[in-house]
Amino acid sequence: MNNSTSRYPMVSYEDAPLEVQAIYDDTKKTLQLPFVLNWFKCQGDNATLLSGNWNKLKSTLMEGEVPNVLKQLIIYNVSKERGCNYCSHAHGIFADSMSSMISDTEDFKATEHLNSPSMPVSYRTAVNVVTKAALNHKNINDSDFEELENAGFNKKEIQELMAQADLVNMLNTIADVSGIKIDNELLETLE
Repeated sequence: MNNSTSRYPMVSYEDAPLEVQAIYDDTKKTLQLPFVLNWFKCQGDNATLLSGNWNKLKSTLMEGEVPNVLKQLIIYNVSKERGCNYCSHAHGIFADSMSSMISDTEDFKATEHLNSPSMPVSYRTAVNVVTKAALNHKNINDSDFEELENAGFNKKEIQELMAQADLVNMLNTIADVSGIKIDNELLETLE
């Protein structure tokens, strides 16, 4: 496989059927991007799969009570630990674009300060516990849930955080098995 292709057909917006274009439009609107990410394009020839995966991503990552920047940091960290280049790069860009929600220090990049004192303890705890859940869910125990509660998360937020472990596994699997590369538009738009 060469660097410019995917193992799945990459369906551009222009070549997509109307049903897929509608999903693409929703991804652009929800993610506030002027283009369709490669992660979606590699699923564009299967509207049923694309719709299901987008709905899961949208509700798990973009909705709920846990701040999106924390969810992005979790997905970035798990993806980096697992070696999923597409997801670690993309979600690192998204997390860093929201860094001002964590610190008003000039040039602060959340991805570079995951374990620093400038990162809230609750965020560090959530990133560590959910990364553990994503990488080896059988090692999660009651003390991990207690740690999240002690960091200030309520039961609903903890359930939402743990859902990120499942989501990132889906994101990484699709990105890695498809062989997609980071979007040039994403690099140009947000960095």
